[in-house]
Amino acid sequence: MNLTPENSLNDQNDNKEQDDLATRRCALELLGQVIIKRNALDIALDSSASFAALSPRDRAFTRMLLTTTIRRLGQIDDLIQSTLNRPDALKTEVVRNILRLGVTQLFFMQVPDHASVDTAVRLVEEHKMPSQKGFVNGVLRTLSREGKKRIEKQDAARLNTPDWLLKLWIEDYGLNVAAQIAQANMTEAPLDITVKKPADRPYWGNVLQASELSTGTLRRMAGGNIREMEGFDDGKWWIQDASAALPATLLGNIKDQHVIDMCAAPGGKTLQLASLGATVTAIDRSAKRLKRLEENLVRMNLKDRVKIEISDAAAWKAIEPASYILLDAPCSATGTIRRHPDTGYLKSQKDIDGLMSIQERLLQHAGNILAVGGILIYCTCSLQKAEGENQIEKFLKANPNFERIPVQSDEIGKYDDLLTDEGDIRVLPFHLAGQGGMDGFYISRLTKRS
Repeated sequence: MNLTPENSLNDQNDNKEQDDLATRRCALELLGQVIIKRNALDIALDSSASFAALSPRDRAFTRMLLTTTIRRLGQIDDLIQSTLNRPDALKTEVVRNILRLGVTQLFFMQVPDHASVDTAVRLVEEHKMPSQKGFVNGVLRTLSREGKKRIEKQDAARLNTPDWLLKLWIEDYGLNVAAQIAQANMTEAPLDITVKKPADRPYWGNVLQASELSTGTLRRMAGGNIREMEGFDDGKWWIQDASAALPATLLGNIKDQHVIDMCAAPGGKTLQLASLGATVTAIDRSAKRLKRLEENLVRMNLKDRVKIEISDAAAWKAIEPASYILLDAPCSATGTIRRHPDTGYLKSQKDIDGLMSIQERLLQHAGNILAVGGILIYCTCSLQKAEGENQIEKFLKANPNFERIPVQSDEIGKYDDLLTDEGDIRVLPFHLAGQGGMDGFYISRLTKRS
């Protein structure tokens, strides 16, 4: 059958409308997984058949729609609430999430108003809620007219930070620093890269259009699909935030030395240790996460340098005292909110209490198996001092045969703002703001005297 140009154009428009609806339908499903069922966004994306079925371009749009919605959730809910005549006007969580996605597109993404509203109404139709069509249409139409003025009056950083987290940060750092953390978390993190061979950094910086931080990390502000970039499949580099790349370097010269990487998965630090010439015992209790590490070791051609053990690191039996231990302890991961905005909505104070107990047990076991004169690095990607500074102070008080080895400025690229008075490292998300910021992180380096 021959198509006239008009028919062909109509078909293209129909296909685009179907694609547009498919992305919003997928986003709605995944937002429910995160907000209602409290599943991590990355896990929800990896396990979603509807997400996998989208084209690469539509997957990128869907991911951006989701991360932006979650990052701006407090603002979005405040905007929606401001239009309601009655507090109980929202009847279901599905309708609430449809509105959230619509508001995100109206104000925080470059989506035309008519497309934002139309796809939201069609999602309501698909969920067989005809009585809610007018309600959703009305809320979004009202906000399309009045929302920008309302946004100007919002305290965005405050609204988008869960109350329980902001309270902890104020207690730890004071109101001013807590506000800076909340503001920094509003920005998306750049793409940080660790190159396998340090001598190759200038080459890969040029190829990947990335700048080099003084710590050695390559930073690509444009982001992008890493699997499509030159050098990834060949194992020339891997993704690792600049903060997360610091702990392994603080062990010193580990060429031909044996390092125990406790809680190793997903494995960025294991790759780093192996690329620095160490032989590594990588321990983690998650076989699934260690499988991913093994795949990365094969890609990086570093598998021969690493022995993987599936075990609870707090109960792992060392054959002999270890000279080098890197303990990146399980934590609330609140330092990574720029990359994982769902973190603040998935965790709670109760979760932190449980993690603190695990951290204490791991740290004590690491101390027990460390050789006299050995080096132990303890780190977490949490912003709360309860999971960092306080853990180390408690450990040193209980173990007087341990002491800090203070970190020096030239070990961390002369970024003196990252150093504490005690010689530990405390990175906050607004550090290096002019260069794109860093993940929140805490690092302490200890040695055993006797």
